[in-house]
Amino acid sequence: MPLQLGMALPQMKQFNLGPDTVTVARAAEETGYESLWVFERTLFPTPMTQGLYNVPGLEWPDAYRSVADPLVTLAMAAAVTRQARLGTSVLVASYHMPFHLARWFASLDNASGGRVIAGLGTGWSLDEYAAGSVAPFGQRGAVLDETLDVFEAVWGADPVTYDGTTTKIAPSEVGPKPARPLPIYLPASSGKAIRRLVDRADGWMPVGMHAPQLARTWQSVQDMAAERHRSNPLGVIVRANVLLSDKPFTGEQRLPFQGNLEQIVGDLVEHSQIPGIDEVLLDLCITTRDVHHLLDVSRELYTTAREAGV
Repeated sequence: MPLQLGMALPQMKQFNLGPDTVTVARAAEETGYESLWVFERTLFPTPMTQGLYNVPGLEWPDAYRSVADPLVTLAMAAAVTRQARLGTSVLVASYHMPFHLARWFASLDNASGGRVIAGLGTGWSLDEYAAGSVAPFGQRGAVLDETLDVFEAVWGADPVTYDGTTTKIAPSEVGPKPARPLPIYLPASSGKAIRRLVDRADGWMPVGMHAPQLARTWQSVQDMAAERHRSNPLGVIVRANVLLSDKPFTGEQRLPFQGNLEQIVGDLVEHSQIPGIDEVLLDLCITTRDVHHLLDVSRELYTTAREAGV
């Protein structure tokens, strides 16, 4: 089965939230992209107090100075598309009250005819946690666990009831319900996170890495699934943060999905050859100037990838 390709929606400062979201969502679906995606950044510290992804000294991209709300962006895309799946890659669970987030996902899935994928993570930015979270940074894993519990309760049969730390639901009818069992995807690379993934999620959402490394990490996830007697297979959607250049990147330090078009397509071909990898989400926004550039690049990349057998 061909590798499915997803595309990130334009949320960053170089785009116009309303018209560009609608234009890109429609065009991506017409081009053939099977899914549309949003991510979450809530603020841009000035001065920087913590490196990007908690890597000391790594600068935050300038485009992160203004990132549109993911829930608003995805709802707009849902209204103007008919087939493309609609996903979050990822929402930080601790930035949202679990009950309200459960209702938002259920409502969008119901309204879109069962097209939503809930990708959730725990985040890394201390500044974002300080500005707006339901619990301190040190409790982020516990909040994600409770969020998954609340999703199960709210999306399940009425009457809904739940008694947790951040959420308490008296016996109630809560609707609308999702149109179908709404899939949950989690990023995970080791230890407790992989156990949570295996025990509680429908799929794995790693960030793009070199294909051999991805294959090894995927094998470790599968080993954990076998150890914990998981009966149904995990889906895999790889997030590729694309850094596109006119010229090829050279040297051993080239990261996956960085370089010219030929190199990006080569990475896609390698990923498509790993058994169990279902889809790659291509985020082209960080290196595109405006909506016109984004549309041109997304069409060329999609066509070239399909011609290469992806």
